[in-house]
Amino acid sequence: MSNVDLQTRKEKVIARGEGSIYPVFVDHAKNAEICDVEGNRYIDFGAGIAVCNTGHSHPKIIEAVKAQIDKFSHTCFTVNPYESAVELAEKLTVLAPGESDKKAIFVTTGAEAVENCVKIARAHTGRRGVIAFNGAFHGRTNLTMALTGKMMPYKYQFGPFAGDIYHAPFPIECHGISVKDSLNAITNLFKVDIAPTDVAAIIIEPIQGEGGFYSAPTAFLVALRALCDEHGIVLIVDEIQTGFGRTGKMFNIEYANVEPDLMTMAKGIAGGYPLSAVVGKSEIMDAPIPGGLGGTYGGSPVACASALTVLEIIEAENLVQRANDIGDLFNAGLSALQRQYPALILDVRNKGAMIAIELISNGDPDQPNVALTQSIIANAAKHGLILLSCGFYSNVVRFLPALTMTDDIAKEGVAKFIELFESLAK
Repeated sequence: MSNVDLQTRKEKVIARGEGSIYPVFVDHAKNAEICDVEGNRYIDFGAGIAVCNTGHSHPKIIEAVKAQIDKFSHTCFTVNPYESAVELAEKLTVLAPGESDKKAIFVTTGAEAVENCVKIARAHTGRRGVIAFNGAFHGRTNLTMALTGKMMPYKYQFGPFAGDIYHAPFPIECHGISVKDSLNAITNLFKVDIAPTDVAAIIIEPIQGEGGFYSAPTAFLVALRALCDEHGIVLIVDEIQTGFGRTGKMFNIEYANVEPDLMTMAKGIAGGYPLSAVVGKSEIMDAPIPGGLGGTYGGSPVACASALTVLEIIEAENLVQRANDIGDLFNAGLSALQRQYPALILDVRNKGAMIAIELISNGDPDQPNVALTQSIIANAAKHGLILLSCGFYSNVVRFLPALTMTDDIAKEGVAKFIELFESLAK
């Protein structure tokens, strides 16, 4: 079976809205490499969008999942609970930043985790409004689309959206948006659109994912914490893409030494098995009545078994530090490329193994080079790479390598990317 044959079959039966970046059909994958049905090999710089932090098909995860399936695959935690979910909650409530007593819930997707955060915040505060940020991505469900701060392709044609959602600019120094600008915009919301006493929550990604891998400055996160404390607002930190060692800390918010009220966790949590979590301060988490939270597949016993093993692997293989080592390797190669092409590369940025380059035209930050970005992604597979783009203007190439990736594979992949870039640079 060829990729072309499978793509033809796919187009007949899969709706175009659920499109795929590459017409490359996976046969098998191991650690940081993917092989397609034709036997072609690719170095995976996407990791399933930051899901396979522990690599594809880690042998310990395979063993744990098989052992769980031999026992049972599903009962629904809200009907018949099981120890693995309790044990995972015990571990995550300890790992979550801050000294407050914490509790957790398990659901299935990142969007579900975000929606449940909003539900919990509204139940706790008795308020309605939620403030998010331009460029944010929080999911594709109706409420999370409203929170997402990027129209194409996530919100286009899908309105009307949930009400009482407001957006403020995200501070991005290289685009002239300061911490003060963002804080002033929130103050303006309080004066124009919604009183702070009506705001249930402020939600923020400590590093914007789809928005372009921009890091929220520590000063901004500290100021948000103070603002929320002043007005009794719940601070939600969305760590769906940044969590589980990806940025050189277990969770990125640790860099700012700020304790969220609620945190979302997903993607890297379970090595590729569908699982997400909300972890937060106990008195806030307990606001909804029994039955108000949960879901049929939330906290799948198979996914919980995998997640417990992921935590073991992160510790045993020192993957938090490994993220920093990988990030340094990528940064060195990509920064050298930037020096060679300053008119095309505005910025190389990384926190651990969350790495990006932003492409522009004529050295002008106000001229996003979307065409070059699209061309790089479209031609990546021909160079044996799996790459992703992102950014408010879709002009950022992002790299999310497995934290188990070897130096040799990382260097080979960076060299392939440089070759790809140079073949397209004009």
